[in-house]
Order: sequence, then structure tokens, then C-alpha cells
Amino acid sequence: MPSPRRLRLLCIVAVAVLFTLLFTSRLRQASDTDANSIQGLYHKTRTAIDRARADGQAALQRSKNGAAKGHLTLDKDADGDIDQDDEVFAQEMSDRLRAAEQKAKDLANSKSPNKPDAPRHIVGVGSSAGGQTAKKKTTKPALAEAEADEKSMVATSEDKEAKAELDTILRKSPVVIFSKSYCPYSKRAKGILLEKYSIQPAPYVVELDQHPLGPQIQQMLGDMTNRKTVPNILVNGKSIGGGDEITELDASQKLITTVNFYGDKHITMKERFPEKEAAA
Repeated sequence: MPSPRRLRLLCIVAVAVLFTLLFTSRLRQASDTDANSIQGLYHKTRTAIDRARADGQAALQRSKNGAAKGHLTLDKDADGDIDQDDEVFAQEMSDRLRAAEQKAKDLANSKSPNKPDAPRHIVGVGSSAGGQTAKKKTTKPALAEAEADEKSMVATSEDKEAKAELDTILRKSPVVIFSKSYCPYSKRAKGILLEKYSIQPAPYVVELDQHPLGPQIQQMLGDMTNRKTVPNILVNGKSIGGGDEITELDASQKLITTVNFYGDKHITMKERFPEKEAAA
């Protein structure tokens, strides 16, 4: 049997070993717990970050899709989340839109001031008002009036040019033949006046179909002489007729007398071949 001293030493060793085992066991448990706590915290944080990122991307995608479809989106600044910045951004955008709208209205009002609309229906008051009917007042559109004014200005300018040109033509010679190159009646009148007769000063011929102001000159001749057709023969500004009248005066031997009468001794007119025609 071991001695009491040895037994006491063995007991002390056993107790020390037991305490050592208990202490190391506690340390392992504590370290495992700390490791588990840190690892759990890491995983939780990582999961929260991934979830927030996924939610932000989803919100951003919804914002883009909504903008593409024309829907109202809450994520105004497209940063992936809906926060106070979105409200501030939305308010600023609303203010800018209202300012732009007001500026456009002010600009439109400055260009076209508001005027009271003209009354379309005016009905009298009294015993006869019941039998009255409202009348509609029609006005020309502004564009039509502008075009009409422009045409009037152009016509006035052309009329002035035609008047000046006609005055110049009438000063060319006492006898002026207004003709058209393709007209057979004009050809017959020119044949009589230019070939059968000798007129001094020589008649001045104007082919209206070849003149740049021919239509305007013909219109003025119609107003001045009451003859709107060609030929139109003028002697000192007076019309002695057209193709039929010249032919008739020539046949009745009155053409020279008529021209001399209106020529007031400023015109010399005679037949070119009187003897030949008399012999024939």
C-alpha cells in the first residue's frame, strides 16, 4: 500500500489534471463561440449588403423601365433607392417645369396680347327680339389677308410699270398699232397700214404677246379706249378701231381722211401705188 505522502501527491496531481482539463475545455468553448459569433456577424453583414445591392439594382431597373414606358417613378435620381434626395429632385423638377410653362405663356401673351373675342351672336332686346336671328360674322384668316395685300402690292407695282410703259409707247409715234403676232386680224390691219399706205412718221407696232407687260398694257388700253381686243390702232392716243374698222375705212376710201383728222396735221398719209391700183 502506498504511503500517505505518495497518496497525497497523487491526489494533488489528479486534481491539477482535472482543473487543467476543465480550463482547457472552457477555453475551447469560448474560442469556438467567438469564432462562431464573428463568422455569423460576417455572414449577416454580407447578406445584408447583397440584399441592399439587389434591391437597389431592382429599383434602378424599375425606374428605367418606368421612364421608358412613360410611367411616374419614385426613384427620381436613379440612384437605386428611394430616399429624401428623390423628393428634393422631384420638387426641383416640378419647379423648373412650372417656371418653363409660365415663361412660355408670358412669351405667347407678349407676341399676341389677349383681346376680347368679337361677339358672334347679337340679338336685340324688346318686342322684336324674338323674331331676330343671330348672324355669324365671317372674317378672313390673317394669312389670306396677308396674301391678298401682297398680291395687291404686286398688282399696283405692275400697273405703275405698265402705265409708264404705255406712256412711253404713245410717245414713239402719232400712230401706234397694238397687235399680236399670231392674230390674223392684226396681220390684215398691219398689211393695210404698213404696206398699202405710206405714213409719216412711221407707225410704231407693239406685239403685246411678246411684250413682258403685254396683259397689263392691253387691260389699260381696254379701260382707255373701250376696246379690249387686238388689233387696236391709236392716232394721237385715240382709237380708230380694230381690224374690221380699218378694212371698212380702207374699202370706203375714208382711211386717209380719218387718220389725218385725228393726226391734226402732224401726220402725212398717202397710198403707195395709187396709179397701179387705178389702172387695175
